[in-house]
Amino acid sequence: MQRSVLALLGTAAIAATMTTGSAQAEEWFPYPVEVWDPPFNMESPRSTTDYSPLAKASKSWEICVSFPHMKDAYWLGVNYGVAEEAKRLGVKMQLVEAGGYTELNNQISQIEDCVAAGADAVVIGAISFDGLNNIVKETRAKGIPVIDVINGMSSPELSAKSLVSFGEMGQKAGAFLAELHPAGGAKVKTAWFPGPAGAGWVEAGNSGFASAIKGSGIDLVETRYGDTGKEAQAKLVEDTLEAHPDLSYVVGTAVTAEAAIPILRARGLTDQIKVVSYYYTPGVDQGIRRGQIMAAPTDSTVVQGRIAIDQAVRILEGESYEKHVGPALFVVKQDNLADFDTSSTLAPKGFKPIFRVD
Repeated sequence: MQRSVLALLGTAAIAATMTTGSAQAEEWFPYPVEVWDPPFNMESPRSTTDYSPLAKASKSWEICVSFPHMKDAYWLGVNYGVAEEAKRLGVKMQLVEAGGYTELNNQISQIEDCVAAGADAVVIGAISFDGLNNIVKETRAKGIPVIDVINGMSSPELSAKSLVSFGEMGQKAGAFLAELHPAGGAKVKTAWFPGPAGAGWVEAGNSGFASAIKGSGIDLVETRYGDTGKEAQAKLVEDTLEAHPDLSYVVGTAVTAEAAIPILRARGLTDQIKVVSYYYTPGVDQGIRRGQIMAAPTDSTVVQGRIAIDQAVRILEGESYEKHVGPALFVVKQDNLADFDTSSTLAPKGFKPIFRVD
């Protein structure tokens, strides 16, 4: 029953993105989302609704946005979302990035600096599921709203969450493979690259993927964690190919998928080993279009960033808001690619990081 409901949600979401891309880029709403109630528990019941943000902010609030890094195009998409929504609402935005998933102390220090500089609200893409709870508590004690975007945090003191279930992102990638290789058929050796160990989204994605392939024809021979820098993921892929030359699938982060393509080509393994990502970036989009990547679920990255900014402004202005909301998920593959409006998920071609909106 749960899978059929999720499938319906995915169908509704992709239908909603079949509008013209240029129009939606300017007016991205209303957008199909899921709302968790009670909030902050990914196991809570969900309802579906169309999200519409405020028309304008009443004043130019100062919003601090903290990201783990800007090493890949996934976070560039979130950057585009927060920057464009700040402009649309008429608020100020300062973006800081910590430099990678090993830089928890740097992220904490940057948030402290933001608060000291007078931030009215803080939006955090967290490096660690538990490691930012103290800074969240301290920030909230000052009366400053804190919004959890994309990655997830365990703090009960958060003001709101704009994120999806990465467990379901992993589950959708795994279910795609399990459908191709059901139980009873020949086993296919698969390597899984969920991302940096300890990050909330990674642990959730890993759990979802594992549950989806259980009892199927997928033989998981390797799970390798690592930072989502391209060099780090490329090395993990190369090491895995040395250990398992008879692989059938490489599945993992978008960076893993992008890094795997030239490695497989250079080794003459493109026909033998197929690639699946469990989230969406421009490189994944290009890979699907070229037939180099089979499929990837999308979590409407740009929209998550937009909603986080709107939540912050709503809280600051005393307006009603959804405490825990995220776009409905769906899997993009070659047979539905033509219907997918990339403006929900990808920054425009040529977009450069925006660290300040005034």
